[in-house]
Amino acid sequence: MLSRKDLECLAPEYFEIIYMDDRDVTIMSRNTRHMWHIHNPKYPLMGSCIIFHKHKVSHPYHQHGRSNMLRQAVRSIKRHDKWQIGGRK
Repeated sequence: MLSRKDLECLAPEYFEIIYMDDRDVTIMSRNTRHMWHIHNPKYPLMGSCIIFHKHKVSHPYHQHGRSNMLRQAVRSIKRHDKWQIGGRK
């Protein structure tokens, strides 16, 4: 299972948690309403979270990137939200 420290980065005022198990977290940004799925195929070992993203519930996921930890994935998602809200150039 993901540690309590890992889960602290999923602030309920920023994210709605849709699904969670020991290897996967599916969240929705409350700011952009974009959906995110973070998968760690090597859990409980560190490394290689795969970040998937979609703009609407009805859209398919596409791979957004990778990170070493859930906390890094969340930082990447927040940067994407900031870019999206600021107006895509």
